[in-house]
Amino acid sequence: MTAETGAPPTRTTGSWRNRPPGVPGAVPPPSVPLAFLAAASAGLVACGVAWIWARSAAAVDPGADQVVAAVHFGVLATLAMGLLGATHQFTPVITGRPLRSLGLARATFVTWLAASWMLPIGIATEQLGVTAASGALAGVAIVLLVADLTAPLSARGKGAPVTALRFAGAGAVLTTFLGVAFVGDRQGHWFALPGHVDMAMGVIGMFGWLGITYVGVAEKLWPMFMLAHLPAGRRAGRVAVWTIPIGAAALAGGLGWSILGLAWAGAGVLAAGLGAHLASLWAHVQHRRRKTDLHLVFVMTSAAWLPVGAGLALAGALVLPHRYGLGVALVAAAMAAFGGWLLEALVGHAHKVVPFIVWSALRSRGVATGPSGKPLMFADLYDHRWAAVTYATTTAGVAALCVGLGASLPAATAVAGLLLVVTGIVAAANLSIRPVHLLRPVRLSEDAPVAPGAVDAPASRGLEP
Repeated sequence: MTAETGAPPTRTTGSWRNRPPGVPGAVPPPSVPLAFLAAASAGLVACGVAWIWARSAAAVDPGADQVVAAVHFGVLATLAMGLLGATHQFTPVITGRPLRSLGLARATFVTWLAASWMLPIGIATEQLGVTAASGALAGVAIVLLVADLTAPLSARGKGAPVTALRFAGAGAVLTTFLGVAFVGDRQGHWFALPGHVDMAMGVIGMFGWLGITYVGVAEKLWPMFMLAHLPAGRRAGRVAVWTIPIGAAALAGGLGWSILGLAWAGAGVLAAGLGAHLASLWAHVQHRRRKTDLHLVFVMTSAAWLPVGAGLALAGALVLPHRYGLGVALVAAAMAAFGGWLLEALVGHAHKVVPFIVWSALRSRGVATGPSGKPLMFADLYDHRWAAVTYATTTAGVAALCVGLGASLPAATAVAGLLLVVTGIVAAANLSIRPVHLLRPVRLSEDAPVAPGAVDAPASRGLEP
């Protein structure tokens, strides 16, 4: 009850009990984003296992069911799952408005988790009923997502990141629609799929949904994580936010309806947008005040996969009319490189974002000191040597997958799968073991008091580590 009115105190929709001072009230409880990120690590393990299983099929036919299953574990259960977690965490931060409902967020997680695992399993086992159910669940998940995000994304004047997230919402809907058509076609070939609809769906999903989500969130995170303040008038980030989805839509339309000129025009606009994204990154790197660290290495390596993917895609498009098998293999390798762009960024940012979220959860339960007895800091929450191992396995895994698919080498594809399995396990363990250990001596009660006077300066800024 408030002293002035006698009415019960109001709570922000996204707020949570014992939220430490300085954490924005619109931010959802840690269980929401951490559930998505934990599931993404499990999805990466499944993706690695699937690539090991599909290694021989991938060398013969990159469109084989085993390969399609592995791709969907990577795109849906790993990349989409992780970026959905980032969307639920940072949309309220960027807009200053909470999610419409925490119940919708949790329902989105459950339905997307089921869909992202059922679809590749159904494809791999040729269970048409399972693939049909997965398509329906994916549709439900996207409807829930859009319903949950419309309230915060209606905020105006928030700049390029919010524009990017709006584009991402449209891309998610379109990708899911195409996915349902894909599932329906496998169910009984009742839907006439013209052109290269599978490739069109991949372009929209990779760039018009997942890629633009990362580009938008990165425009918010890079200044904080790098302590970078760009001069006024820098527009590369805004150019990227507008041209990437427009180019992806044109390229996908050209592929879907076999309009060669539209496809090439879309590819050019998309390349310009990705170039603007790289220019924005370089500007942040040039104006950073933080020394080079592992996060920067992750981000720069992530960016390097974009020109690699573009080169492979161009080579594949030029070779395809003359040597179809080699052209398809090069295009598959290009998509692996583009996936590496997002995977490398996701894993690298997770080593910044997860400690912040976990720090807030620990502080809400009264954990005020780290293992050394000093005030708890983000750096206390994971082992930096194992983080470096994760960087090595991620980068080597993506490289091996590109080689395995592009050169049709089953051994390289199998090595890639093994490295992805290691990445998923090591990252999840490294980001969770220390926080769990710190919680052991604490009574895990929702009413655990926050220790007074132990709020670090980073928390007062909401995100900056």
